[in-house]
Amino acid sequence: MGKRTTVLRRQEIAAIVGAGLADPFQLLGMHPTADGFIEIRAFCPGASSMILVPDEGSPQPMTRIHDEGLFVFRSQKRADPFAYRLTVTRERVSWTTRDPYCYLPQLGEMDLHLFSEGRHLNLHRIMGARVRTIGDIPGVLFAVWAPNARAVSVVGSFNDWDRRRHPMRTRGVSGVWELFVPGVTAGDLYKFSMLDANGFELVKADPYALRSEMRPGTASIVADPGSYQWGDGGWIEKRGRANPFSARISIYEAHAMSWAAGEERYPGWEKLGDWLIPYLGQMGFTHIELMPVMEHPYDGSWGYQVTGFFAPTSRMGSPEDFCRFVDRCHQNGIGVILDWTPAHFPMDDWALARFDGTHLYEHEDPRLGLHPDWGTLIFNYGRREVRNFLLASAIHWLDTFHIDGLRVDAVASLLYLDYSRKEGQWIPNRYGGRENLEAASLLREICHETGCRFPGALMVAEESTAWPGVTRPPEAGGLGFHFKWNMGWMNDTLEYFSRDPLFRKGHSGGITFSAVYAWSENFILPLSHDEVVHGKGSLYGKMPGDDFQKRANLRLLFSYQWLFPGKQLLFMGGERVQQHEWNPDEPLPMGDISMERFVAALNTLQMDHPQLHLEDCQYSGFRWVDFSDEASSVISFLRQASGHSPLLCVFNMTPVPRAPYRIGVPAAGNWAVVHNSDAGLFGGAGVPIPDSFKANPVPAHGFGWSLELSLPPLSSLVLDLRG
Repeated sequence: MGKRTTVLRRQEIAAIVGAGLADPFQLLGMHPTADGFIEIRAFCPGASSMILVPDEGSPQPMTRIHDEGLFVFRSQKRADPFAYRLTVTRERVSWTTRDPYCYLPQLGEMDLHLFSEGRHLNLHRIMGARVRTIGDIPGVLFAVWAPNARAVSVVGSFNDWDRRRHPMRTRGVSGVWELFVPGVTAGDLYKFSMLDANGFELVKADPYALRSEMRPGTASIVADPGSYQWGDGGWIEKRGRANPFSARISIYEAHAMSWAAGEERYPGWEKLGDWLIPYLGQMGFTHIELMPVMEHPYDGSWGYQVTGFFAPTSRMGSPEDFCRFVDRCHQNGIGVILDWTPAHFPMDDWALARFDGTHLYEHEDPRLGLHPDWGTLIFNYGRREVRNFLLASAIHWLDTFHIDGLRVDAVASLLYLDYSRKEGQWIPNRYGGRENLEAASLLREICHETGCRFPGALMVAEESTAWPGVTRPPEAGGLGFHFKWNMGWMNDTLEYFSRDPLFRKGHSGGITFSAVYAWSENFILPLSHDEVVHGKGSLYGKMPGDDFQKRANLRLLFSYQWLFPGKQLLFMGGERVQQHEWNPDEPLPMGDISMERFVAALNTLQMDHPQLHLEDCQYSGFRWVDFSDEASSVISFLRQASGHSPLLCVFNMTPVPRAPYRIGVPAAGNWAVVHNSDAGLFGGAGVPIPDSFKANPVPAHGFGWSLELSLPPLSSLVLDLRG
C-alpha cells in the first residue's frame, strides 16, 4: 500500500462517517490518485471486514481506516479502472454486492431539465423508487426532489434504516437527488432521510412511491406495477375510437374498501372483483367510479386526504393486484374512473408537508397554502416542479394502471383564491382578481396532455360554480374537461323530490330549470356519495311518504335522472334502497331485488334506445313537450336523435292517477310503452295501462297530434313511436 493507507483527509473521513455529503461519489467508490494508483473506499457502519472482489482477478482484503466501518483498498501498482464487487461482513453475516458508488449518474440531463421546466411527461417512470437493471445488476434507482436539503440518504429495510449507509448524490440546480442501490427488490421498505438547512434530520415517505405501508405504518415500499402483463389491448383500442359525448355512459360510484366489507374489513382487489364485476355487468353500468384509491393515512377521509399520489392504497392489496382488477373490469366491458384530489394534501409530518424543511410543495403564506375547510395544505400551482408532480400523477394512473378517466375533486377550490375565505384572508391574482390563474392553467395542461396521450380516457370536473368553459377545449379557452358534474341539477332535483307530492304544485320550475343551461357544458348528472353523508340521510330517506310511496318516488327520481339529457352517476346503495345514510364502516345492505331490477332496466332502456344518449350534449337531443301543468304536476319531454324515432318521456309527480291525460306528440302512429316505473316487476302498484297508445289528430302542446294517456300515480312512462 505504500506509506499512506489513504489519500482521504481527516475532515473527509468525518463527512463520510457522518453522512453529511452533498455528493458522496466525490469520496466513495473508485478514485484515481494523483500518483496514478487506484483507491476504492467503502463504508458500512458496523462492518468488521470488507473484501474487494474484482470481476477479473483475485479477491483482496480492504483496510479499515475508521472504527465505524470505513474501508479502503489501494492498488499496489498503477492500474486502470476495473469492475468489482464488495463482500461485507457485519455481525457474523456476510453478503456480496456491487458498490452503489461505482455507477455513473442515471438520470439524464434532459430529464432534469424537463423536470425543472415542469414539462416531463414520463416523470412517473423515473422519480421515486424504480426497479431497473444496470448492466447485469438488478436493483432500484431512488430519486427524490429536495432542493433545500443539505444531504439526503435513502434508508430502509435493506440497510437497517441507517442514513449513513446510502447517502445520495445531488444533481445540482435541479434539486434532485439520486442513487442506484444494487440488490434492492420489490417489497423492500424505504424512506428518505434529509438534513435540512439547519442540519436537523427529517425522515419522509417518498412522494412518488408506488406502494405504501398499511397504516399506521408510513414507510414507502418498492413496487413494480409496470411489469404487469395486460390483457386489455382490445378494450384500449376500442376506447380510443369512441366518442364519449354520444356514448352511453352510466356510472356506478363506489367506495372500494366498504362495498363488500363484512368479516374482512378490506376484502382486497381480487375478492372485490369476484363480487363487484359480475354485479356491474348484471346491472348494465358502463363504468365504475372509485372514490380515491390513492394511499391515505386516515380511514375517515375516505381517501380524499391523499399522502400517496402514485400509490394504490395498501388496504386492498398490492399495485399488481389493482392492475389485475382494472384488467378484469376491461375484459368484462367495464371502464374504471378514479377520483383524483389535486386540490389539497394533509399536514402529516412524514409526508409532503415542509418536505425538505421548507414549504416545498405548498405555499408558505397561509392565505394561499392553507385550506380553511379541511385543515389541509394547498399545492403551489405556480411552481414548475409541483405542477410536474401533479401532471405526472394524473398521467401515471392512466398509463401505469390503464385507468379510463379521472374525476377531479373539488375543482372550485382550485380555481378561486377566495374559496371559503373572508375578505382579507386571500391574496388577489396579478390582475387583482379572485381566479387562481396558475391552477387553471395546470388543469388545462393536464386535460390537454392526457387527451393527447390516452385517447378516450375521460377527464371529469366536480365543479360547482359558473366558471365558463369547463368542458370547452383548452385551445378554445376552456379548461378541457370532457364532462362536468351538474351540481345544480342534483341540488334542484333532490329538493323537488324531497317535497311532499301534495305540495309539489307550483314548484316544477325547480326541476325543469336545469334545461335552461343543460348544454352550456357537457354534464354528468350525479346522485353521489356527497348526498348521503353528514346527516343528509339516504336517497330513500329523502323521499316523502310511507315505504311504498318512498320507493315509488325513488323510482321516479331514477327515471328522471336516466331520461334527462346528460350522463348518469349513482352512488352505491341507492339501487339497494339503503335506508340509512352511508356508513363506510358497515357493509352495504343486501340487494333490493325490485329496485336493482328497475335500475338495470333503465340501463337496458338506454342500450336499446340510443335516443337517450346519442345527442346528450346537443340541443337537438331534447325538446320539452309540457312543463306548465302545475295543477297536475305532470311534465313531459322528447328525447331525439337523428335517424331514430322520438321517445316521449312523461312524469306524474303526484300519487294521483291521471287518466285520460292528453299530451301532444310530433307524429301520428302507435306509441308503444317501453318503460313504466309503476310495473309490478319493479315493486310498483301495477296499475293496468295499455301497451300502446294511438295518436289522434288533436292538436296539443304545439303539435298536430296527441295521445290520451293513462298515467299511474308517482310514475314515469317512456313511449316509442312504432309507426
